[in-house]
Amino acid sequence: MGFLGLRELLVVVWCILLILLCCSIEISFGSTTRHFKWAVEYMFWSPDCQESVVMGINGQFPGPTIRAQAGDTIFVQLTNKLHTEGVVIHWHGIRQRGTPWADGTASISQCAINPGETFDYRFKVDKAGTYIYHGHFGMQRSAGLYGSLIVEVGEGEKEPFHYDGEFNLLLSDWWHQSVHDQEVGLSSKPFRWIGEPQTLLINGRGQFNCSLAAHFSNTSTNACTLRGDEQCAPQVLPVLPNRTYRLRIASITTLASLNLAVGNHKMVMVEADGNYVQPFEVEDMDIYSGESYSVLLTTNQDQSKNYWISIGVRGRKTQTPQALTLLNYSPTSQSKLPILPPPITPTWNDYDHSKSFSNKIFALMGSPKPPKNSDRQIILLNTQNYIDGYIKWAINNISLLLPSTPYLGSIKYSLKSAFDNKNPPENFANDYDVMKPPINPNSSNGNGVYMLGLNITVDVILQNANALAVNVSEIHPWHLHGHNFWVLGYGEGKFSANKDEKKFNLRNPPLRNTVVIFPFGWTALRFVADNPGVWAFHCHIEPHLHMGMGVVFAQGVEHVNDIPDQALACGLTGKRFMKNTKQN
Repeated sequence: MGFLGLRELLVVVWCILLILLCCSIEISFGSTTRHFKWAVEYMFWSPDCQESVVMGINGQFPGPTIRAQAGDTIFVQLTNKLHTEGVVIHWHGIRQRGTPWADGTASISQCAINPGETFDYRFKVDKAGTYIYHGHFGMQRSAGLYGSLIVEVGEGEKEPFHYDGEFNLLLSDWWHQSVHDQEVGLSSKPFRWIGEPQTLLINGRGQFNCSLAAHFSNTSTNACTLRGDEQCAPQVLPVLPNRTYRLRIASITTLASLNLAVGNHKMVMVEADGNYVQPFEVEDMDIYSGESYSVLLTTNQDQSKNYWISIGVRGRKTQTPQALTLLNYSPTSQSKLPILPPPITPTWNDYDHSKSFSNKIFALMGSPKPPKNSDRQIILLNTQNYIDGYIKWAINNISLLLPSTPYLGSIKYSLKSAFDNKNPPENFANDYDVMKPPINPNSSNGNGVYMLGLNITVDVILQNANALAVNVSEIHPWHLHGHNFWVLGYGEGKFSANKDEKKFNLRNPPLRNTVVIFPFGWTALRFVADNPGVWAFHCHIEPHLHMGMGVVFAQGVEHVNDIPDQALACGLTGKRFMKNTKQN
């Protein structure tokens, strides 16, 4: 027995050493640094059972999931193994306090990482929650450059809810057309739209031109015959009866707004974008690109059966079929398909359903409240425009065209010729009809910056309007880098300060980093500009950002210290440092 005990002890010690070696975890003085070496490259993959070229990390698609604890430092050495293009990675939802250059936004926080080069991302994850990471150069997110970042509560802390296990669901959409073809089409004259996605993916897995639930369909959809070990085979989520599971759900879609439901089960919402919310029960949930949620699901149904987890498209009339995966109660039923049909996605344009869900999200009692008043209000009108014959998206008639020198370095070192120093417009003409806007002849490309005083409180009103097509207004999920903001409210039609500010929720508005603006409506948010740096604020629909739908905020850049040379090695900052290097 003594020999066996010693052998088992040695095995345990050896396993611990292997784990520490593989994960490269450095622990000192109560803090942990988690090291990762990543290589980004193109590779062949079959996300939806049809082979395509995808952008992966270390041979994986989606990229590896990072798990850490609040207070940990993440250190990712990212090597670009793409042969002809740069790359960056944005750590979506991580505020990057003290490390704005690690935000991973090309031409804003850093230079793109050139082929063959390595960039060191080092930053602290200071807040527990469900997050994502993705490419932020060109449309590399559409090529598959994304993954999950899960931050658990710090040592000795507890979540305000209980669960017995958890699953991570990363939702995305997929095209068979290459990302480069998509980019060229969006920048062409005549314009070539990328079209609707061929497939929806759950954790990078979907099925094109076949259906797991074909026997429930009235269409000619083919049934899938999968062994289960294919790259496109759905993951089966094994659960035990009468347990509570946390589903961490994040959307990294390029275009699609989604609705998720679990057959015969209700869900309790508890987290949104890394912030706790007042729990409420739902049968289904809308989720827009860039958003993340945690829901609690109790396995209280017949344990001899399996149940569908389903996602479908919202906000766009589409032919993309639902994506399905399985909730599996019992090993004996693992090979059985559910008896009941999958949940039906609400009608694509049932916006009342979507608004009802959004209006139920409130901050958990005890969460930080917004300042009662703001110091500055910026109203951003979202329109589709013609500029020199090209179709663009514009904000207050300015379509964002990023400069060759990243803003962070150019503002820090007073390189005033690097971007347009004229202040962007903070409102739009009072007589502008958002329901029937003109095709704006005065729209133009620009790269000006909204300069914010450090620590001031800013209100942003996102105002939606018509697209170029008649009577068409689209859903736009907007994401703010470097901050969380309070969602003060939503409204219909044109925002009126005198009328609508009285409706702002200052008692328990949710903290978010991504928020939706509904067709022909407005969304109001408030944040404190307390994070020195330069931060993107943009529509998270990838082609919309590519077509100029974004703005840039800067605050307290003079307080930013020690920007790494790696982040400055291009444009005017690259020339500056080359000159200094020669002099030294």
